[in-house]
Amino acid sequence: MFMPATRHGAKRLHGLRQILLSSHIVSGTAGAGQSRSYSTALNYHLDSPDNNPKMKWEFSTTNMERVKEILSHYPSNYKQSAVIPLLDLAQQQHGGWLPVSAMNEVGKYHLLVCGTTPCMIRGSRDIEDALLKHLGVKRNEVTKDGLFSVGEMECMGCCVNAPMIAVADYSKGSEGYTYNYYEDVTPKRVVEIVEMLRRGEAPPVGTQNPNRIRSGPQGGNTTLLSEPKPPPCRDLDAC
Repeated sequence: MFMPATRHGAKRLHGLRQILLSSHIVSGTAGAGQSRSYSTALNYHLDSPDNNPKMKWEFSTTNMERVKEILSHYPSNYKQSAVIPLLDLAQQQHGGWLPVSAMNEVGKYHLLVCGTTPCMIRGSRDIEDALLKHLGVKRNEVTKDGLFSVGEMECMGCCVNAPMIAVADYSKGSEGYTYNYYEDVTPKRVVEIVEMLRRGEAPPVGTQNPNRIRSGPQGGNTTLLSEPKPPPCRDLDAC
C-alpha cells in the first residue's frame, strides 16, 4: 500500500531537483553537467575561489582564548561536544557565514564508533582502538592517503546489536553517497571491513554475527515460533 506513495514522493523530489539544478552547472567531484539525486541537490557544497577545503583557516589569537574557555566546559573525553559553539565562533570570526575550510576534513570513508553505554559495555572502546591502531591515526585524523578517518557517534539506535559502527561513504561523491550501519562487530571484523572498503568492495550491512538474523537472538528464536491464536470471535464487543 505504501509503494504508490513512495513512487509519487520520489517523482516530486526528482522534479524539485531538476528545478533547483536548472540554473547551475555542477562542477568539482560530481563532474561538469552531471546531475545529483533527490535531497543531495539541497545540501551539496560547490567549491569557489573564496570557499573551498584547501583554503587555510584558523582561529585568531583572541578567539583561540575563547576556544580554550569553551572547551573547558566539557569533560576530557567529550571535547567534541563543543562543536556547535565552536562553529558559531568560527562564523562570528568570518563575518556571519561559515567557510567549508573551517570544518574538519574527513576521509572518503568516515568511520563512526558508537560510544553510548550499551556499545561501551559491549566493547566499543576496543573497536575504536583496533581501528586507530590499524589505520595509524588518532581520533578525527585522516589517513595520509585520504581514505579513512575515525570518529565517535552517540546512540545509533540498535543497542540490541551492540557494539556497532556507522560508515559514511563519500568515495563516489554526492551521487553515490551511502551511510550504513555494521552491527555485532569485533576488533577483527572492523579491520576486515576497512580492508574491504579499501579494495572497493561493499561489506554486508547490518549484523556481522553469522548466527543472527537481523536483531533476532543468536541461534534463532526460542519463542513466538508459531502464528498467535486468534481471538475467540472477530466481533470483540460480542465476546
